[in-house]
Amino acid sequence: MGHITPENLNYTKDHEWTNIETDIATIGITDFAQSALGDIVFVELPEKGSVIKKGDSFGVVESIKSVSDLYAPLSGEIVDVNNNLEDSPESINEAPYDSWMIKVRLSVPEERNELLSWNVYQTHCEKDS
Repeated sequence: MGHITPENLNYTKDHEWTNIETDIATIGITDFAQSALGDIVFVELPEKGSVIKKGDSFGVVESIKSVSDLYAPLSGEIVDVNNNLEDSPESINEAPYDSWMIKVRLSVPEERNELLSWNVYQTHCEKDS
């Protein structure tokens, strides 16, 4: 897998990033999200094998400031979960694009067309901040 740079990823307005390779999407939260949240102290992620629908909550990120739901950018089956984040949630603050949360086998591949490019996402963040 090549080095992930933010420009190569796709985004949602809820500040999740996705890296899609063939039919598997790797999903995490963006740098904008982690800085808005502050120090992350707890992450709750779903079970491997569970099925998510686009827009559904798939977990929770808790910071010293707030508790936030994580929203699925795409529909499919969760084929892998980064359980390391439960032991070291602060790695999301330190390296949000390396700290993936779940990997999903896409069930509705055309949903990827609704994701935002880096440039569109940057504009969205400027409005949101």
